[in-house]
Amino acid sequence: MKHCPTCNRAYDEAKDFCGLDGTRLVEDAPTPYPVGQYSPPVATPTPATHAPPQVEQRRAAQASAADPLERLRCEWCQAMNEKTALSCRACGAPLDVKNLISESGWREAPRIKDMTEIHFGASTCQVEGEIVPVAELNLATGDAVYFEHHVMLWKDDRTPMGVMPLQGGIKRALAGMPFIISLAYGPGRIAFSRDATGELVVMPLHPGMELDVREHAFLLASHHISYSYVRIKGLRNILFGGQGMFMDRFVTGAQPGLLLLHGYGDVFERVLQPGESIMIEPGAFLYKDS
Repeated sequence: MKHCPTCNRAYDEAKDFCGLDGTRLVEDAPTPYPVGQYSPPVATPTPATHAPPQVEQRRAAQASAADPLERLRCEWCQAMNEKTALSCRACGAPLDVKNLISESGWREAPRIKDMTEIHFGASTCQVEGEIVPVAELNLATGDAVYFEHHVMLWKDDRTPMGVMPLQGGIKRALAGMPFIISLAYGPGRIAFSRDATGELVVMPLHPGMELDVREHAFLLASHHISYSYVRIKGLRNILFGGQGMFMDRFVTGAQPGLLLLHGYGDVFERVLQPGESIMIEPGAFLYKDS
């Protein structure tokens, strides 16, 4: 008889490997005989043989199937990624870089590497360049994005275009805000840029989120995100705040969406605790929770 040294299961002499874990079987110790009786000779152990390739492949497949599903969490947007991924598929942040937080609590937005690909819906967005970044989109059928018309660089001739209806267009025109928001529908390719130095801040918005963004900072948003604007209260804030009269407001409903912002320089984020407040230079503001 033989047995498995790992699980101690017993097998007959015809078996060489354990059927549960694939361990090579070993011979059982011979049973001692009473004194005066004939003891049979101990059988000579057969030389060790390697398992056939099919057995090895089956064993490796069983081992990989038994391993727990490993995922990498993005520290910027909290999305889960495959353990072999180098950048987050939801926001493009490098997964091999930890959060960079200053002593005063400011977290630096991730610097997206050149040619990083981001996924949203069935479409993809590739960030090109690091000094004057460009967002190139490959829109799938059924997906769409909206944007200020002057930030578009180029598009395929087959990419359909449209205009988003907006309320309060006269007020926005008088305030210096764009009063025409364009739409691009898939399938097709289209690219956007603010034609300015800085970095792209990719914001995957989960359902039920609201974000206020300063004027002339939003690059594009997916069609699942609703778009409106809010008026800044106070004449002093309008005249001396450096942000104008309105802020863009982006709200997600039951479905997530993707929002791309352009920061004119390095971007840092600060999470304020209950009762905490800070003073900032008006021109340094980029976005906030609504």
